[in-house]
Amino acid sequence: QVQLVESGGGLVQPGGSLELSCVASGTFLAVNNMGWYRQAPGKERESVAVIIGDDLIKYADSVKGRFTISKDDAKNSVYLQMHSLEPDDTAVYYCNGDVMTDAGDDAVRINNLWGQGIQVNVSS
Repeated sequence: QVQLVESGGGLVQPGGSLELSCVASGTFLAVNNMGWYRQAPGKERESVAVIIGDDLIKYADSVKGRFTISKDDAKNSVYLQMHSLEPDDTAVYYCNGDVMTDAGDDAVRINNLWGQGIQVNVSS
């Protein structure tokens, strides 16, 4: 079964840094359009940073200049470096990506998957 697995969350003081990692595991052909989303208590899930295709990167305005998204295609992974963290960054962070699997008869199935989520707490 294909899944996205996040790691790296935790508790950090305001102004601190964390790095989140997400790796695709299982049997698949490729992973594309990977990104990070977050959901704070009582709020809707929002996009934080995404890599579309090979190199089109989009950031939420609230994290520009503080967060950096990157990927390693060889490891089927996406990362989120977070600096100058603020209490408003506290949320469950989710990895998302389009995972392509073999559908037989030379067909490819694109599965949009979410990770299980990982908690990031920014507090003194």
